[in-house]
Amino acid sequence: MDKIPVGISACLMGDEVRYNGGHKRDAYINGTLAGHFSFHRLCPEVGIGLGVPRPTLRLIATDNAVRAVRTEDQAFDVTEQLVSYSREQFAEISQLSGLILKRDSPSCGMARVKVYGTAGARPEGRGVFARTVMDQFPCLPVEEEGRLGDPGLRENFIQRVFIYHRWRSDYFPALSVQKLTDFHARHKLIFMSHDQNQCRELGRIAALARPDTLNAVAAEYLSLAMTNLKKIATRKNHLNVLQHIQGYLKKQLDAADKQELIEIFERFERGELPLIVPVTLLQHHFRKSPDEYINRSWYLNPYPAELRLMNLL
Repeated sequence: MDKIPVGISACLMGDEVRYNGGHKRDAYINGTLAGHFSFHRLCPEVGIGLGVPRPTLRLIATDNAVRAVRTEDQAFDVTEQLVSYSREQFAEISQLSGLILKRDSPSCGMARVKVYGTAGARPEGRGVFARTVMDQFPCLPVEEEGRLGDPGLRENFIQRVFIYHRWRSDYFPALSVQKLTDFHARHKLIFMSHDQNQCRELGRIAALARPDTLNAVAAEYLSLAMTNLKKIATRKNHLNVLQHIQGYLKKQLDAADKQELIEIFERFERGELPLIVPVTLLQHHFRKSPDEYINRSWYLNPYPAELRLMNLL
């Protein structure tokens, strides 16, 4: 498949645009992810005309809002320029399927950016660019490069990117009631692994779609789907899904095969085996005994195997 378009803070690609004239090139992003993502560089501070190198910025709390100002000169306020730059990028960002941002940045930080006030600094802010974009595109998968070092968060973000891109490129352009139903059917097991109650609610919403209500229903559906996917899938939820999938083999497996699956599931639940082990075993059985629903589901093959994400879960 073509590479997925993803926005990224330019310094993470190695561009020397940091306040000190340096960069924060990330090896995982430029190596593994670059094989699957087409990166679109963004640097809000350079974009509004600040030089390289340049004085640092910080977020400060005022009576009415959080402002981005120069650290040594709070009268030098660039908040509105950053907001304007962010809005100028909306057309490009609308064509992206994800966004990776530089953590702790007063412009790009996604969460827990220091906000300075009379009581000192509190890690409770969001960079101006990040806030403006995330408010405009609440369904867009967004993550910080530092959090990608956590296997669960990394898998969660990449899964969201692939699913959101699938919606944008394969379903939404010619959306119909049938295509919405198909999208839900093929992703249902993934939604179950994140939150079973929300999965049931997604099914209820999809069932409400009619030609005259399709756009409104689709917007509600996508919003809840991306909210569902932000939740980290637990071993307990994965186990429920794996056992559910096993039910499609109840007539095909002999006693020894069933016992092997039970033992593998139990070891996965105890944390002795990664998710890839029960998934690979199920894939083996379905190659011998194909099932149309399972074969079309994305749960057993949510993203390219070479990303090796299930090996760490």
